[in-house]
Amino acid sequence: MPIQLIGRDNPSRNTMASFLVFAVTCLSALTSATAAEQGPQRVLAIGGAVTEIVYALGEQDRLVGRDSTSTFPPEANGLPDVGYIRALSPEGVLSVKPDLILARENNGPPEAVEVLKSTGVRWVDVPDEFTLSGIDENITIIAAELGVVDKGEALKKKVAADIARSRARQAAQGEAPRVMFVLALTDDKIRTSGRNTAADNIIALAGGENVITAFDGYKEISNEAVIDAAPDIILMMNGRGESADHEAVNALIEAHPALSTTPAVRNGRIIRMDGLLMLGFGPRTGEAIAQLSDALAGHEH
Repeated sequence: MPIQLIGRDNPSRNTMASFLVFAVTCLSALTSATAAEQGPQRVLAIGGAVTEIVYALGEQDRLVGRDSTSTFPPEANGLPDVGYIRALSPEGVLSVKPDLILARENNGPPEAVEVLKSTGVRWVDVPDEFTLSGIDENITIIAAELGVVDKGEALKKKVAADIARSRARQAAQGEAPRVMFVLALTDDKIRTSGRNTAADNIIALAGGENVITAFDGYKEISNEAVIDAAPDIILMMNGRGESADHEAVNALIEAHPALSTTPAVRNGRIIRMDGLLMLGFGPRTGEAIAQLSDALAGHEH
């Protein structure tokens, strides 16, 4: 039988070439589909609660960076830090080569964020809403972006159950104590929380009453307003640096012309909590409610 030579114009060679092109195309399509199913693999989390949710979903292996407010769980501190959530730089953010950026909405500055959003890297704003429904929405958004919707549903149920248990514990504690949240005390000037803040909401969830209701947000108030408010309890975050010296801070509070007159200071009712736990409104909110509720009632947690 004669041997058939396959030349440049031979149909058999053209058929083989077409088959190879088809095979490569199918393999490329399959690889792309697999990558799409896996979702983003280099995720940057900006905002403490965002980072906590990624960890709670069990998707922390995708994280390539975090912002400086993302300090829980402790393992997160081993990730590259791209800077403070409100002082981001395009260079810092892009240095970790993310393919997805999940950012709590209180990010900035606006001009830096605008530049980052124009780079083509997917940027997703996670609502900055410090409510129970806000926690639910945050988990829904992050789970969807990571392609783990089922995990998101399971986490939402767990968080809801934790919060329900914590609220049930404080339901029978009697009259709500009057609480003033002090965000900062500098040169005798007091910056405190009004309505519609994370502090205002966590105080209510833990069974307390925010005594400052004349404004929304965080503002400086006068000494007269502090005296008139007469809080039973002063609530603060655990400080860092100089503000971590609780004895020194207590001395400033006790010497303050207005705070020193309050029932809270006279009775030694100054409560401190971890700021991210208390105000983050992330997966640990049930724990935050329980801890603050016990503290308001005068119990050790």
